[in-house]
Amino acid sequence: MDKISVFCPATIANISCGFDVLGLALDTVGDIMTVQKTKEPGIRIAPIKEQDLPTDPEKNVAGVAGLALMKSLDYKGGFHIEIQKRIKAGSGIGSSAASAAGAVWAINELLGRPYTPLELVPFAMEGERLASGAPHADNVAPALLGGFTLVRSYAPLDIIRITSPRELVATVVHPQIEVKTSDSRKILKTTFPLQDGIKQWGNLGGLVAGLYTQDYELIGRCLVDHIIEPIRAILIPGFDAVKSEALGAGALGCGISGSGPSIFALSKGRKTAENVGRAMSKVYDSTGIAFDLHVSEINPRGVKPL
Repeated sequence: MDKISVFCPATIANISCGFDVLGLALDTVGDIMTVQKTKEPGIRIAPIKEQDLPTDPEKNVAGVAGLALMKSLDYKGGFHIEIQKRIKAGSGIGSSAASAAGAVWAINELLGRPYTPLELVPFAMEGERLASGAPHADNVAPALLGGFTLVRSYAPLDIIRITSPRELVATVVHPQIEVKTSDSRKILKTTFPLQDGIKQWGNLGGLVAGLYTQDYELIGRCLVDHIIEPIRAILIPGFDAVKSEALGAGALGCGISGSGPSIFALSKGRKTAENVGRAMSKVYDSTGIAFDLHVSEINPRGVKPL
């Protein structure tokens, strides 16, 4: 096989209580990427449809991630990458992660699968390093593995995949403003009260337990962020109103997707998730801020061929 087209899913990272360690993959939102082997060594990227992003492989997350994979194998050939960029940069639903994960997954397929999806994560993380200055895995891990993923440790890297409860559905509203991950990280505090940490650790443990046991009420009780959300919420106009409306419409919980500005909610059942979407939309309809709305089941596979 010399050519492959893949779906690269959007992702929700942090999921309220799991800053930099927890993420999930979405099933209906993502980029389309086509990768083809070439005789010319290295990586060439063109075109990138729908968004103005760098095509220099050293300045593009897909290129950086792909080059890291090729270097590890001492591969002397090359690849041509075309990207239909449906996830807007700075949206908070893993735009850079989708590109990085899609590139390494597709290249790995064309080379006969020398690595498992889990082993591809460190290469995709190099793309995240370029995008945000930090090689975090909370977006690229679910993009590659599907479902929910927990990064138990970064040194050494230890990632656990968690199967999503069958009826769990995500709703995401993306107000049309850009919040760069690098900027959003700069405003965070490096210390916090011990009591806040205790609450956060309890919620993270409870959320993982709720996912495994499919206890939706427990999941809802744990979707609370005592540390990051209070700081980042000021960057997102209408956040408090959107969260209030989402919970009032029946969402299990609601919070900031990644570094924002997207806001996510998790619900039991698609009907409730759609009702939550209408409630969240009303807030931005009233403010005049343009937005995108997505309602999606949890993607059980991650990157997949088309």
